[in-house]
Amino acid sequence: MNGLLRHAQSYFHLPQGFYSLVHIFLLLAYMALVRIKTSEQLRYYPAGEGGKLLGLDRIPEVRTLREKIKILAAPEQVSQWSERLSQEWMEADPEAAGVLYVDGHVRVYHGSQTKLPRRYVARQRLCLRGTTDYWVNDQQGRPFFVVSTPFTSGLLDMLRREIVPRLLRDVPRQPTEEELNKNPYVHRLTMIFDREGYSPDFLAEMWEERIACQTYHKYPQGDWPPSEFREHEVRMPDGHTVRMNLAERGIFLGRRLWVREIRKLSETGHQTSVVSTEYTSEAGQVAGHMFTRWSQENFFRYMMQHYNIDGLMDYQTVLPDETMKVVNPAYRRLEGDIKSKAGKLSRKHAEFGAISLNETLSSKDMATYERKKGEIKEEIDFLERDLAQLKERRKQTPKHIRLGELPESERFQQLAPARKQFIDTIRMIAYRAETAMALTVRDCLARADDARSLVREIFRTEADLIPNEEEKTLTVRLHHLTNRLSDEAARYLAAQLNATETIYPGTNLRLVYKLVSDDNLPGQEF
Repeated sequence: MNGLLRHAQSYFHLPQGFYSLVHIFLLLAYMALVRIKTSEQLRYYPAGEGGKLLGLDRIPEVRTLREKIKILAAPEQVSQWSERLSQEWMEADPEAAGVLYVDGHVRVYHGSQTKLPRRYVARQRLCLRGTTDYWVNDQQGRPFFVVSTPFTSGLLDMLRREIVPRLLRDVPRQPTEEELNKNPYVHRLTMIFDREGYSPDFLAEMWEERIACQTYHKYPQGDWPPSEFREHEVRMPDGHTVRMNLAERGIFLGRRLWVREIRKLSETGHQTSVVSTEYTSEAGQVAGHMFTRWSQENFFRYMMQHYNIDGLMDYQTVLPDETMKVVNPAYRRLEGDIKSKAGKLSRKHAEFGAISLNETLSSKDMATYERKKGEIKEEIDFLERDLAQLKERRKQTPKHIRLGELPESERFQQLAPARKQFIDTIRMIAYRAETAMALTVRDCLARADDARSLVREIFRTEADLIPNEEEKTLTVRLHHLTNRLSDEAARYLAAQLNATETIYPGTNLRLVYKLVSDDNLPGQEF
């Protein structure tokens, strides 16, 4: 249902062999679901057991799988396939596609094939070499697509160059030009991002395209009086309702654009400020969207832990676009020298001010005092002169230059993106499938937060596979889980899956899910 095989035959081809396209796609999806994070880990998985899942006597060995992936991961086909799936996911849920979360995730690179530019990694609080992936997700954390770059131009540049043009093309049910002209407050879609995307100029630029943006106010002006705040019932995207103390004002941001500023008052008295160009929704709905950003942060953490999105898929490198602009190394060195000189100057000023004149000093001590003051003053003069020269050189040095203009020793190559994009797309499909099942079983669990862990347990639980060619069924008889409540949730999920009447790929057998009965007799069907 999430499109794993829907367009595989249209975009990909394999030479004649024992393992078909369907087998390879299914195997990669199963690996993602059962947390086999790399091809190498497949060495330690029972080949015969895995083969039964594919309807074969064994799964391919690691070398064969790598060769198949290498053939499939042609850049053009992978990009077209991924874009096609993204469009279909949006069309299948246009309401979710109308409110999108955009954030960057740094994949740190520890290899020696190339010296990628350094960037700040918030989770490690260090500047490390790597590639930045910009993910676009819906309110429940489900991914639509990801854009990767080895450059450090930042979120705003990627939004302008890559993400916004794609959203304008792909997001369904956008208002017509007539509807936009009729109502000046109607927007095409809403983008939500963190403080990295805060820019009055960018917000104004996006509103010219009638794209609403929401982010945290980077420079809020003082606290508002507590009397302005009112309690609101805010319905969150996952369905539950929370109470928030909210207040709203209109502000002229950057002397360019009139925006809504909405603040949330916490129990500790802290005020969190949000700016939005979404003019048609209530303050509670805007706040609900903004404070659901944690769903994307949770997505990153979950994908790192369970789906290995930081894993290196390919050791190959390719030449990046040499017309792209990068930070000038000479400018960066001047910046470092200026900061170093400024720090020394600040310390010398403090040392100069700390030396005080004592009236009881003898003539000898007075001479020492004057000499020391003079030496420090001379050092200060030298440092000020050097600092002024460095600042003048910085003014004459361009901050950004094209990649092709870098010295040969400073140039870098980017990691080949096709294989990573191919595997990441399959992982997105697997994650969306897992999310759909988790949302299904959540309805019968006392604690909704247990849904994902239960689904993961089901993926890893042993089962009997029973084909019946006369009735044209393939029964998946699941063994018991850890407790009765989990068994009941598995039965509920089985009922939902059986209702889809899914045919196992490559066969004419309908899938039937059951749970083994307590006395080990043939399973009950639900």
